Amino acid sequence: MDNWHYLLVLAACLAITAPLEIFGAGVYRQARRAAAAVLPVAAVFVFWDVIAIFADVWTYNPQYVTGIDVPGVMPIEELLFFLVIPICGLLTYNAVSTILTWWQRIRSRTETAK
Repeated sequence: MDNWHYLLVLAACLAITAPLEIFGAGVYRQARRAAAAVLPVAAVFVFWDVIAIFADVWTYNPQYVTGIDVPGVMPIEELLFFLVIPICGLLTYNAVSTILTWWQRIRSRTETAK
């Protein structure tokens, strides 16, 4: 079961942040914008990771990964990390931004009514 830990943590991150999609315009509902935000940065970090792996600077404990690899490069969990975590960040940012905007509108209406 240990070899599923990394994937389970990524799944938990998605599950915990998924309800945030209801706030604002949404991240999943704007997949093209989300991809434009996530993919270029993910590509840079994947490249960086590959260099570190081949230079023996970075490694993965086989006990905590499934053994499914991007052929000869890195565990699939690591590739997914560079996609899942930024998406969770976008969901959180979008929700907080929407809630703060909503809260500011309520406060301005309350102050105007006084």
